[in-house]
Amino acid sequence: MTAMAAGVLAAGAYAYAGMWPTSQLFGRCVVAAKNPSHIALTFDDGPNDPDTFHLLEVLAKHDVRATFFMIGRFVRQRPEIARAVAAAGHLIGNHTMTHPLLLIRPPRLVRQELRDCNAALEDALGTAIHWFRPPHGGRRPDVLRAARELGLTPVLWNAMGYDWKATTPDAVERNILRSFRRNARRGYATNALLHDGGQAALGQDRRHTIAAVDRMIQRWKDEFALRGEVCEFVTPEAWV
Repeated sequence: MTAMAAGVLAAGAYAYAGMWPTSQLFGRCVVAAKNPSHIALTFDDGPNDPDTFHLLEVLAKHDVRATFFMIGRFVRQRPEIARAVAAAGHLIGNHTMTHPLLLIRPPRLVRQELRDCNAALEDALGTAIHWFRPPHGGRRPDVLRAARELGLTPVLWNAMGYDWKATTPDAVERNILRSFRRNARRGYATNALLHDGGQAALGQDRRHTIAAVDRMIQRWKDEFALRGEVCEFVTPEAWV
C-alpha cells in the first residue's frame, strides 16, 4: 500500500469515527435501544421564534414528549422560549454556544462552547443540564471527555429529516420513515434528528418540520394500533 493510499484510508477512518452518527469508535454515545416500538423525536438548533412555539402546540396535541438540543446564544436571546419548552415537560440538552464543528476545534474552545451553553441554559431554566448533542455529530475523544467532565451524556441519532434547508413536509416525512423502517427491521428504536431552528439566526422557517411531525406522530400511532401494538415516544433518558 502506498503512503498516499494509507493516508486516504486513515482520513476516511477518522471521518467515520468522528462524524458518522452511529459510530462508537471515539467513545460511547447514546443512539437508540434495541426496542423498535420506541421513537425519540429530537430537535436541534433552537430556540427559534415563532416555530418552537408552534412545534410545542403539535407535541401537546399528541401528548408526546420530545428532546430539544439548544444553541446557547439563542437561549441568551430568547430565554422565555427555553422556559416554555421546559414547562411543557420536554427534555433540554446542550448544543454548544455557537454551533461549531467540534471535530476540528481546539480543546480549549470545545470546553468553552460546552460550558457557555450550559451556563446559558442553567441561567434560563434554573436546573442542571445532563445531555449534549455535538453540532453536525462531530466529536473526538477529548470532546466526549470534556462533555463527561461537565456531566453531559452525548446523544447522536439514527434517522434524519434533512429539514435544515428549504424542503417539504412530504420529503421530511419520507426521510424519517425510511430510516424508521430500516431501524425496525434491525430491531432498533428510532432516534429522529429534526430541527426547530437553524444555526444561522433566529427566525428560521421550520413550518415543513412542524407539519411533518404532526403527520408522522399520527401515522405511527395508527400503524402500531393496526398491529395491536403501541408506539412509545421517549427521550434518551429511556436508553441509559
